[in-house]
Amino acid sequence: MSYDRVPVIRVNHVNKYFGDLHVLKNIHLTVEESEKLVICGPSGSGKSTIIRCLNGLETINSGELSVLHKTIKDPEVDWPRLRPKIGMLFQQFNLFPHLSILDNCTLAPRIVKGLPTKEAVELAYHFLDKVHIADQAEKYPIALSGGQQQRAAIARCLCMQPDIILFDEPTSALDPEMIQEVLDVMLGLVSSGITMICVTHEMEFARKFSDRVLFMDGGKIIEQAKPEVFFRSPESERAKKFLEQINLH
Repeated sequence: MSYDRVPVIRVNHVNKYFGDLHVLKNIHLTVEESEKLVICGPSGSGKSTIIRCLNGLETINSGELSVLHKTIKDPEVDWPRLRPKIGMLFQQFNLFPHLSILDNCTLAPRIVKGLPTKEAVELAYHFLDKVHIADQAEKYPIALSGGQQQRAAIARCLCMQPDIILFDEPTSALDPEMIQEVLDVMLGLVSSGITMICVTHEMEFARKFSDRVLFMDGGKIIEQAKPEVFFRSPESERAKKFLEQINLH
């Protein structure tokens, strides 16, 4: 951890259950401002649950979780004010099918942040250009490829100018030839200053994107390290086995 950054996410002794299933087990995690964190591990290890808890989509059963200096379980937390600062990218794009790409991008800035339409449109075109689909602005999601839809979803997220972006396996629903175009866009965001947490199985991307890699298994954080250390010499046998299996594909 560096000393010139401010922690914007703190997770202490967090436990999460789905019924009798203990999916997060005494999780401790700190994420600093502008840090790029990749969470990896086998399916069912709790990766997506962590980021859904950070965005308030899931509630924790015990422990303490704070985001942008707000304690999530505090009844005084104003979620309508906090949530727009925490962008989220899902596996399935979640674009509104009845709205054009431009309208998808301008809706929340206008309704949630009160941005005038002209400014919202300018902002939308700025970010659509950044993800290389400004020429698709007037089209509806169904007319776009999966890769284009996910890039539109990234632009929509950026239009809210969030402090944090959470990526939940953003390429898992894409055909192989579309994956790289989305990963390239995400790599282009590295210098943006936005704090980003990405759950992914794309290990070569993780190596390039992250400041730190966190490996999970069985609801626990098994190890975490800088990418050059984690991929060269993981400490745990479980992480070594995981990387060996990933490299087979």
